[in-house]
Amino acid sequence: MASMLEYVKMILQKVSFDRQLFEKELKKALHTLVGDEVKQLKSWCYAQFGRMYRVVLNRCFSRYRFGRTGLA
Repeated sequence: MASMLEYVKMILQKVSFDRQLFEKELKKALHTLVGDEVKQLKSWCYAQFGRMYRVVLNRCFSRYRFGRTGLA
């Protein structure tokens, strides 16, 4: 069975054709994942989509408080 992190990655890849949909799914993922999963997702997102959606990634991940229990 795939982990939630792997599921989120799959969803983000599938919606990456549309900026608004990508951002919506990324925000949902940040509410779903916890701790280390979010750190892994952040690294993966910047590696995969950093050139295309850097502004979206910066906006979404800047709202996430690492070390706490999620979004501020």
